[in-house]
Amino acid sequence: MTGTDTSAMLDAIARALEVPASALALNTVGGGCVSDTTVVSAGKRRAFLKREPAERAWQLQAEAEGLEALAAAGALRVPRPLSCGEADGQAWLLMEHLPLQGRGDWAAMGQALAATHACSAARHGWHRDNALGGTHQDNTPAEDWAAFFRDRRLRPQLALAAERGHGGPWLERGEQLARALPGLLDHAPTPALLHGDFWGGNAGFCEGQPATWDPAVHYGDRECDLAMASLFGGFGAAFWQTYQAEWPLPAGHETRRDLYQLYHVLNHLNLFGGGYGASARRLIEQLLASCRG
Repeated sequence: MTGTDTSAMLDAIARALEVPASALALNTVGGGCVSDTTVVSAGKRRAFLKREPAERAWQLQAEAEGLEALAAAGALRVPRPLSCGEADGQAWLLMEHLPLQGRGDWAAMGQALAATHACSAARHGWHRDNALGGTHQDNTPAEDWAAFFRDRRLRPQLALAAERGHGGPWLERGEQLARALPGLLDHAPTPALLHGDFWGGNAGFCEGQPATWDPAVHYGDRECDLAMASLFGGFGAAFWQTYQAEWPLPAGHETRRDLYQLYHVLNHLNLFGGGYGASARRLIEQLLASCRG
């Protein structure tokens, strides 16, 4: 334990694990690009802990609710939230520690994601906002998918890029794309339960089951999860084949994939900078060209 560990947090963790606070051992682990991440041990019991400054308690609370929503779908294994709280300037989310494996049945992963997407809602969005990485994600519900993606996804990322000094003529090109979205997103998707950040680093296997974590849950076009899965790679060929067999993608999905990937590329630009700006500009020009075509 360190000096940043509050007694209130440690007592809450101990109650969740049903052990005395004195039995807890906290070991910081890498891999969390946003939150402070720690493995908590108490004898043979283990749990996974995320910590944030208290002003970001909402982010961890939303993540806990997202994990519960994915668990309720019953297809993907997710870490079960155990405790979520805030004290002495620090917020935390304690969850089940999953014994993860890098290899497994990718066909089962594709089937599980399709089953998760089969859970639907009346409108796109969610009952609360959450975060994609460290970026606020507006989930105010809407019936029209093109309007939702334009006003809750693309335009906020473009505005954040300008705010963070990534300005230039390409931002106006991005706004041109935003105005063209009704023509690109005219396929009327059913609002599907989405993981929201479904890339290779957030998916794996646990005791033979497809597993996932670190969600940014909301309801939207199921193709969004698939676009993120293809952005950085890492999913086996059987994943794609099985998903397509379970629920074939409609015409135009290749263009929509580029649009949905643009959202994540812009978010990476706003979080990390670097070469993501060039990737964003390229995607915007490709998508504008498809509108002209």
